[in-house]
Amino acid sequence: MRTAFVTGGTGFVGSNLIEELIKSEWNVIALHRSASNLSRLRSWPVQLVEGALEKPDSFEQHIPEGVDAIFHVAGNISFWRKDAATQIRDNVVGTRNVVEAAIRRGAKCLVHTSSISAYGAQPAGLVVERAVSTALESPVTYERTKYMAELEVKKGIERGLRAVFINPSNILGRYDITGWARFIILAHQQKLPVVPPGGGSFCDAQQVALAHIAAVDRGKVGENYLLGGADATLLEFGEVIGECLGKPVPLKAVPLWLFASVGYVSEWGSAITRKAPTVTRDMVHVVRRGCVYVSSEKAQRELGYHLRTLPEMVRTSYRWLKEQGLLS
Repeated sequence: MRTAFVTGGTGFVGSNLIEELIKSEWNVIALHRSASNLSRLRSWPVQLVEGALEKPDSFEQHIPEGVDAIFHVAGNISFWRKDAATQIRDNVVGTRNVVEAAIRRGAKCLVHTSSISAYGAQPAGLVVERAVSTALESPVTYERTKYMAELEVKKGIERGLRAVFINPSNILGRYDITGWARFIILAHQQKLPVVPPGGGSFCDAQQVALAHIAAVDRGKVGENYLLGGADATLLEFGEVIGECLGKPVPLKAVPLWLFASVGYVSEWGSAITRKAPTVTRDMVHVVRRGCVYVSSEKAQRELGYHLRTLPEMVRTSYRWLKEQGLLS
């Protein structure tokens, strides 16, 4: 059996990855924070180790010498500027520490979970692997830190680390309760009258996980692999949700000016409530670009990445939410 060390295993993508690793008969060691919900991982044959990415001494000792693969999935996905310092710590410093640990422990491969956000704004709303990132010029902290994290991995590659980048687009699937699944939950509760403008590429969480595993043997050192699939506006996404739920979802797209206004009001209100705003200025900045699509041809060709239709992905997410009793 090969051994994998996984960061972010309690999260949405990490859970899908660990599940597929177990199916493929990998031995899995999962790093988690002290406050993480471990109920799912405790039901699987996984070795759990507690630690924090900003404290390398807390986790490096748990990485076996010569480990077959480190999957660095953990990341801070906040779009609230108030979280900037924490996001830099988690995404940049945390990645730097994982890279150092991988080198010192002689890891055979590091698969780094990045994002299409690491490319920043791209002409014509199309992201391709060879594109030059504009993320460092972005006011969105998430975009800057995802690209800066890639730079930390590239420094490791220059020192001999074998590493590959996986850049998913908008992910749908099982184990998601805070991402795009929120649209499904709200539609089921008939509380989704409007959606933001814009749109993008959607990818299936299980196929994203399988692409990570394939990257260990088939990925090329230093290469990025974009994972897209179904292209849709958010209005079309809402319509597919309605079709899958078998109930009408009376949707309309919010004008950009109104969405921006909600963002400013939400952030102003958060200063009083001290709760994360529903819409942030960073979200508005991203939505203002319109639809952002990606090409998955390279991942299909080199990693055997498979595309799924949007209805298939929505149904998978919906069935899991229903099984978990999360639609009430």
